[in-house]
Amino acid sequence: MPLWPVYTGTDEPHDGILKLPAPPPWRAFDGGPVLQAPTDDTAAADSPDRTHRAATYRATEQTVQLVNAALYLRRPLLVTGPPGTGKSSLAYAVARELRLGPVLRWNITSRSTLHDGLYQYDPLSRLYAARQSLEGPDSGTGGAGVENHLRLGPLGTALLPYARPRALLVDEIDKSDLDLPNDLLHVLEEGQYEIPELVRAARDTPVAEVMADGTDERVPVERGRVRCRAFPFVVLTSNGEREFPPAFLRRCVTLRLSQPDDGHLADIVRAHLGEPDEHARRLIDRFLSRVGGGDLATDQLLNAIYLARTSDLPAHSLDDLATHLMPYLGQDPQTDAF
Repeated sequence: MPLWPVYTGTDEPHDGILKLPAPPPWRAFDGGPVLQAPTDDTAAADSPDRTHRAATYRATEQTVQLVNAALYLRRPLLVTGPPGTGKSSLAYAVARELRLGPVLRWNITSRSTLHDGLYQYDPLSRLYAARQSLEGPDSGTGGAGVENHLRLGPLGTALLPYARPRALLVDEIDKSDLDLPNDLLHVLEEGQYEIPELVRAARDTPVAEVMADGTDERVPVERGRVRCRAFPFVVLTSNGEREFPPAFLRRCVTLRLSQPDDGHLADIVRAHLGEPDEHARRLIDRFLSRVGGGDLATDQLLNAIYLARTSDLPAHSLDDLATHLMPYLGQDPQTDAF
């Protein structure tokens, strides 16, 4: 029987992803050969910061519902909201709970292109390898075959035919140029792409073993074409700095995060630093009283509470320190009256 919700927002990892119902007919994929996703042991080797963020993330009821909608519909989740509301942490939390392996991360800049996310190919290193191979088989170049000079990017890796979904974080997509969201449409809609360099070489090398993102292990790509089997859990984050084309938006499930309220903020503090004491609750109240006057990030509050607990400063000094630690983001601290 299908299980709703698959993602529950709890701390306990489980295999509920295996109980997802079949996808809608228009979102069914049949890529192969089937690959096994990286294990939990591989995910545990992620950075301590990302592991901590995943374990301490506190999801709202709306977040749980829309994450499950994206999983059931096999659609990307577009997460918008001010800085510091946990947009990127959500991807790590879902991957941890559902045992999706290490999160594949694509950090977007104004120069990012679709090609960057799919794969990188270095023709110069291949040319060098071809020259060196003339010196003999022990030249140490790894061979002149195109597959030896190509690595899949985070998006390209996420679309491999894994038996269970991978998690992909496309961070700060609103920093991209105007073309990238539209360029993503076809790939995310079709769940597949081609690597022209491998397509051209398919006559001699019908199955190429190429390196995937985040690992030195190689995966098979048949005739230069990649098609997913389990559509990845894709999180696209945005600070709300731009509008996206309607065609892009209708292919996404949209989650809008806001600053947490009193109870949710206390839960976040409790998850990171334990039960809030009297001073921590005063800082929470001061933080909440400033929400709406500018952008504030939850980790600013966590920094202030942590220092208050680990230092022996007097109360008035702690208040002054908190003032400097929690200015509005993007505003001159000298003009920010706390």
